[in-house]
Amino acid sequence: MSAKAAINKVVFKPHDEKMLVAVQVKRRTKKKIPFLATGGQGDYMTFICVSVTNKKPSHVSITKVKQFQGSSAFVKRSQWTINQLQQVNGIDPNKDSAEFDLMFENAFDQWVAGSAGEKCFFIQVLHHTCQRYSATRKPEFVNCQSKLLGGNSILHSAADSVTSAVQKASQALNERGERLGRAEEKTADMMNSAEQFSVTAQKLAMKHKC
Repeated sequence: MSAKAAINKVVFKPHDEKMLVAVQVKRRTKKKIPFLATGGQGDYMTFICVSVTNKKPSHVSITKVKQFQGSSAFVKRSQWTINQLQQVNGIDPNKDSAEFDLMFENAFDQWVAGSAGEKCFFIQVLHHTCQRYSATRKPEFVNCQSKLLGGNSILHSAADSVTSAVQKASQALNERGERLGRAEEKTADMMNSAEQFSVTAQKLAMKHKC
């Protein structure tokens, strides 16, 4: 089981939530942490996760989850509602990069994802989720490539592909239906012709007998 699948199973499912996306990140700048607060837990992996509740009305959360070295457990460290998210900064709108910032009402973090692709997919899903679930003020997405916010995004391309496939299948069924309809009409015509021929033959036979 992958780390992301394990996070969904261990962290979110028990609370009747569904994880929409997660990205493994590292800080671009080291955060100053008081010595006593470190707890001597050593290195860890950090994941930023977006989740939604299964029950209506839906509530979306952005959660920081950590897995410490030598442990298989995942620990929920910080959590914000989607309405607390104020800004998503993609850093460079002109090229793919793994860096991005998240600004909340009470926090600001500078992250770098494992790859530009992971960061791009995370921002696409986060943007789509904000457009769908943000009840009040939607967060600002700045310095993000246009393909991440719509138009040519992976999500839209996938939806377009599905729509195209459905349309093609529907067209094929319609054409098949038309062909079947024409075949049925021809069959009916042939049956009518055969019936008429049979009646005519019977009449001729009766006439000759007479």
